[in-house]
Amino acid sequence: MSKSKLLRMDNVLIVVNDLEAAKAFFLELGFELEGETTVEGPSVDRLIDLQNVRATLALMRTPDGHGRIELDKFHTPEAIRTGPEKVAVNELGMRRIMLAVDDIDEVVARLLAHGAELVGEVVQYENTYRLAYIRGPEGIIVGLSEQLK
Repeated sequence: MSKSKLLRMDNVLIVVNDLEAAKAFFLELGFELEGETTVEGPSVDRLIDLQNVRATLALMRTPDGHGRIELDKFHTPEAIRTGPEKVAVNELGMRRIMLAVDDIDEVVARLLAHGAELVGEVVQYENTYRLAYIRGPEGIIVGLSEQLK
């Protein structure tokens, strides 16, 4: 009997309170809005093991169409925060997503102008990459990677 195989990563979920700010952040990064909808009902409740769920979902995709982020704003029940908004990068759990860019300085400058903050510094890793971590709305961290020619 053959073993089933992983086909692809479909998307990463990020729960947010300010859906418009999160969408604006990812649009500024270069993501495209693929669609937005509201979900609710018994099947949603059963799927995520919560009661009376009503949430707005925005699906954002990378320009190449392969990567997606799902931004969810819970109306009921309200989203909860179990720790500080600005956690350290070494905090247990999912901390960041890494995005490849062609001009890290331009992307960092653009995001900083829109209220994001640099977590540390833009650094060069050997002669292969320039890297930066940016903190966006609600503490979302994205890594930026520019491959050196």
